[in-house]
Amino acid sequence: MRRLINLLLIVVIACAVVASFAYLELDLAELGSANSLKQMGSYVQRFLSPDLSAGYLKAIAHGSLETLAMSALGTLLAALFGIVLALPAAGRFGWPLQSAARLLLNGLRAIPELVWAALMVLAAGLGPNAGTLALALHTTGVLGRLFAEALENTPPQPAEAIRLQGGNPILAFCYGTLPNLAPQLLAYCLYRWENNIRMASVLGFVGAGGLGQMLYVSLSLFQEAQASTVILAMLLLVFLVDWLSAWSRQRWVKA
Repeated sequence: MRRLINLLLIVVIACAVVASFAYLELDLAELGSANSLKQMGSYVQRFLSPDLSAGYLKAIAHGSLETLAMSALGTLLAALFGIVLALPAAGRFGWPLQSAARLLLNGLRAIPELVWAALMVLAAGLGPNAGTLALALHTTGVLGRLFAEALENTPPQPAEAIRLQGGNPILAFCYGTLPNLAPQLLAYCLYRWENNIRMASVLGFVGAGGLGQMLYVSLSLFQEAQASTVILAMLLLVFLVDWLSAWSRQRWVKA
């Protein structure tokens, strides 16, 4: 019976693949023709000749700094708002605020960054402001949820001891809870910064500034050399941020 089910599953998958090719009307013969291969080779050749002129490299440097600033500021704003929402989401102020905070965090996290960017472009106009707000809103939902779960799993005894000594809840949180949480919260922030630097490079496709907007313009105008330079800059920027984030975690989080 198990072999029969597996055979039926393979047949269904094969039929779905054949039906997909038929529905999309893909002409594989034309795709592999000499003319198509010649056009693809010419396109790849133009793409492998990046524009390294001084003027364009200056524009690339400006776009890279803009993308880096968008990701860093968006992550910082998200960390601040995330910890504010994480306190009620962890049940520190009763179940009504806990339910409301969790609902808000789920809503912020459920909407992708590209959708937030499109909405922020309408609200704040084209440019890096829209990209920064989009990253901050989505990342607030992600970090707020992670921070809330970290708070729920933190031992309450140090904070309770400070309150029993006459300290107010704010002091108890800052000196009893936060020191134990700080390495974990910092690790979450650095990880989200790595993700945001990649996403910040893409948000420009909806007009949110940075390298993504330069790439969109280059591809729209069929400027393969300029697009190749932008992609190389994106790769270098991602590698740099990954290295910096890993170095920061080793230096601060594991200490």
